[in-house]
Amino acid sequence: MILVGQYDSPNVRRVAVTLGVLGFAFEHDARSVFGDFDSMRTVNPLGRIPSLILADGTTLIDSAAILDWLDQEVGPARALLPPGGASRQQALQRLALASGVIDKIMASAYERLVRPEPYRWPEWIARCRTQAEGGIAALEAQSWPADANLDQAPLDQACITTTCMIRYIGQADPDLLPSGRYPSLEALSQRCEAHQAFRATWPADYAMPSKG
Repeated sequence: MILVGQYDSPNVRRVAVTLGVLGFAFEHDARSVFGDFDSMRTVNPLGRIPSLILADGTTLIDSAAILDWLDQEVGPARALLPPGGASRQQALQRLALASGVIDKIMASAYERLVRPEPYRWPEWIARCRTQAEGGIAALEAQSWPADANLDQAPLDQACITTTCMIRYIGQADPDLLPSGRYPSLEALSQRCEAHQAFRATWPADYAMPSKG
């Protein structure tokens, strides 16, 4: 398998971490959406990331669809989303919050950093950041696994995606994550980032969050 996309994307990273947690061997093709756009469109007609190229040449696109395929491959006993019931609904709600925060942080960052300055829309940036803050606060209120040794503890998709979200915010809009405001999420990030599957996906410029 080949995973296409850079690890500074939280959606690429959550797929890479999931591949590692579930024990799938894969190659990493770190093409850039901006720097390699024409090339990227030969893999994914939308020119987006991530894409997962399977051994038979089939290409899966969209992180949610890829993660669903991986869960189907390993079966319900090892899947990172519960198969049904209240636990599945809780996990899906956490995923909806984390994915929504990622979307809003990304929209805000594009507006601030990519759109030419004369055309930026401050009210839209403020709205996106407000929506992101709402999602972060809702995730902080959740109950997260307390086991510090995640190599022996269950690691589900809600934990993976939320941790990738936290790192992305720290990269794209760190003012939204002041130290000490969200202690449960900080603790979750510390535990998960120590896991080998997360360590293997750190971008070159990423520093492990300090404890405190």
